[in-house]
Amino acid sequence: MNSFLIGLQFLTRINIVKQSVWTEQSFGESVKFFPAVGAVLGIICAGVLGAINFLNLPLLTGAVGFSLLIILTGGIHCDGLMDSADGLFSGREREKILEIMKDSRAGSFGVVSMILVAAIEISTLAELARLSTWFLCTAIYSAPIIARLMMVVTIGAFPYARKSGMGKAFAKFTKRRTIIFATFEAILFLLPLIFISKIFLICAALASLFSLIVTWKFATFATEKIGGVTGDIYGAVTTLSEMFVPIIFLLIGNYLR
Repeated sequence: MNSFLIGLQFLTRINIVKQSVWTEQSFGESVKFFPAVGAVLGIICAGVLGAINFLNLPLLTGAVGFSLLIILTGGIHCDGLMDSADGLFSGREREKILEIMKDSRAGSFGVVSMILVAAIEISTLAELARLSTWFLCTAIYSAPIIARLMMVVTIGAFPYARKSGMGKAFAKFTKRRTIIFATFEAILFLLPLIFISKIFLICAALASLFSLIVTWKFATFATEKIGGVTGDIYGAVTTLSEMFVPIIFLLIGNYLR
């Protein structure tokens, strides 16, 4: 329970119990509960968007959906995406890429990448709002869970590129069994979708598969560039997955309409 609360406090702005003293082990072991943290975010987002969608203002719903995840997480994953884009697409050598990624200032690649993600995600959520409130709610519920499972996969399957860093503890204590545990945890939280309609569970399964492919390709690309992954890469794969999951729901929903 303590590891879950640490993960919740680190990945979100939700502080149920204030954790002020973290050991490296408890910090690292919180990784296995990341999909559960995603479920908390998903429940909040689904509830808010489900209520807002009754106003029949799809663009507002999409904008709120995108903004709500940023507000709840403090934008930590968006920062990772922007830093990753600035570094990986800079065309520099390994050490310079790592230096750029560590710089808190956002460059042109980072800004453009965030604008593209925002535009795609807001428009996707708006289209889901027009399509069906159920499609919208199940998509926004599933996205944080799947995205944080992808983070666990990245942490456990790829080497850490830096000699030190906050993500080092994650990498140190994340083993193959951690990925397996997190996978079953994500499945546990996604299975209830079948009680609404089996099509939503199918959407979640296909979205998970597509997110895994994107995550693996992106993490492999980063590993080729800098010899591994970093905390910024963790944030980038999370943000990208949160964008792609609703897209899969929308594509399937439009096909069935």
